[in-house]
Amino acid sequence: MLGALLAPPLCWSCRGLARRGASLCLGCRRALGFLPPEPVGLSGVRVWAPIAYEGPGRDLVRALKFKGALSVADEMAALALASAPDGFVRGGLVPVPLHPTRLRKRGFNQAAVLAEALSRRTGLPVADRLRRQGDGPTQVGRGRQARLAGPAGSIVAQPPVPERALLVDDVVTTGGTLAACAAALRAAGSADVAAVAFARTPGR
Repeated sequence: MLGALLAPPLCWSCRGLARRGASLCLGCRRALGFLPPEPVGLSGVRVWAPIAYEGPGRDLVRALKFKGALSVADEMAALALASAPDGFVRGGLVPVPLHPTRLRKRGFNQAAVLAEALSRRTGLPVADRLRRQGDGPTQVGRGRQARLAGPAGSIVAQPPVPERALLVDDVVTTGGTLAACAAALRAAGSADVAAVAFARTPGR
């Protein structure tokens, strides 16, 4: 316990020294690739993501997802909100679901962790109403066309769902999973569905 308190904080990207409470050192923070300040349309869903999925931005996503660094979610949420378009972040925060097999193995859903961090900063409610069913616990290894078609298996929404649903994910690539989530929410009664993520693949 004492060792953890005395150990200097390390940057999740370069592993150099970071200031206490920060996930990145100053150099890696400056190296973050910021995307244009407006939402994009991906597979029929309006998506806001401020950071390019490369370099230190990708390292933060991987720290949360694969290394269980849950504390980085607060900084990711802060960056997502800092330059969000006016009026975009509103409604109920709906985490993109993990397949049950992946959830059992990882022990947490990184999208839900990020949604909770966003909720703490905005006061918006988290509505964890989506579930993933069927085959295919992960998108890793699937080609672009398969990803565009949506996740393997199916996504269903459990009512009640927010009238204005804001999907939350750590990173967005093709938008296929978001489209499947949006379709499930609309079928369950959501009138307006958009999405917020920390990072997005450049060029998408």
